[in-house]
Amino acid sequence: MLELSNVSNPPTSEVHFENLNLTLQRGVVNVLLGPTLSGKTPLMRLMAGLDPCVKGTLSIDGADVTGTSVQKRNVAMVYQQFINYPSLSVYENIASPLRIAGFELAEIDNRVQQAAGLLKLTPYLESLPSNLSGGQQQRTAIARAIVKGADLVLMDEPLGNLDYKLREELRYELPRIIEQSNAIFVYATTEPSEALLLNGNTVTLNNGQVTQNGPTMDVYNYPSSLSSLQTFSDPPVNHIQVNKEGSHFCVGGVPVIPVAAAHSTLADGRYNLALRPYHGSLEPQGFGQVALSMHLSSSEFTGSESFVHVDFFGAHWNFIAGGEITALVGEQMTIYVNPADFFIFNEAGLPLANLEPEA
Repeated sequence: MLELSNVSNPPTSEVHFENLNLTLQRGVVNVLLGPTLSGKTPLMRLMAGLDPCVKGTLSIDGADVTGTSVQKRNVAMVYQQFINYPSLSVYENIASPLRIAGFELAEIDNRVQQAAGLLKLTPYLESLPSNLSGGQQQRTAIARAIVKGADLVLMDEPLGNLDYKLREELRYELPRIIEQSNAIFVYATTEPSEALLLNGNTVTLNNGQVTQNGPTMDVYNYPSSLSSLQTFSDPPVNHIQVNKEGSHFCVGGVPVIPVAAAHSTLADGRYNLALRPYHGSLEPQGFGQVALSMHLSSSEFTGSESFVHVDFFGAHWNFIAGGEITALVGEQMTIYVNPADFFIFNEAGLPLANLEPEA
């Protein structure tokens, strides 16, 4: 287990953390999810010991490693860019940290063979990295990271430079690799879809703040703040500020969205409403939906579905629709939504009407 207690990094860092608390477990993938400059890489550098911890403590399995240099920590890192020794075979690339550490030849061979089998690299052990696909090169980098039995493996957007097919392949394989290695794995990404596919624990980050941490599906379904919901939404979540006046949420005094029965006990006042893009449709889909009038800003057809961008009382909203959209830009269109699907937050962005996950 990795524990960060009231940790702060240097104030001159690209993204500054102040009194940060975080606990990450072994045997599951711990995803750091956030946009660029949210603090993912600086946080990983703190964990690795590459940047100093100016306040607080960092411990692994109860042992304080706060002041321990990176050279003396049992840490491995995998980067977005494949980093392999071009003149060494796959076998020698994987074996390199073991040779540096002075392991005996028999132990080196045993560990390399195990790691190669885990990463499906056994047929390529005599190949040079230049003869491998991008996915095989990244597997080699991952094998080198885990072969020495590191307590902590840090993966900084490791699939970012792979094509779509290779990313999908490695995304499905990583949970198996992580479970079998029993290391503390930390995986940084900007993509909510990666966090969902890896399905371990997710930490959402925003401007150097941890906004939520927990099992991935709990973080996704029960956001603890508007910021956490926005971080875990792709396409972006639809958001608008409203006033609750009796049975409706109003914008500029105009009744816009009926208040769902589950939210009827909310006091009148100002709120933030948020709706995920897949919670809207161009045709009525079931009981309880209401029709909202919007104006089309643009649409993007992907071949099977369209991303529909609309203007809703001055807010830019977007929805996912099946097929191609025939409406013209500026044309009025109707989107059907269920008021019960809205997330409701107070003015500070904290949830009010959302259900809590079951214990």
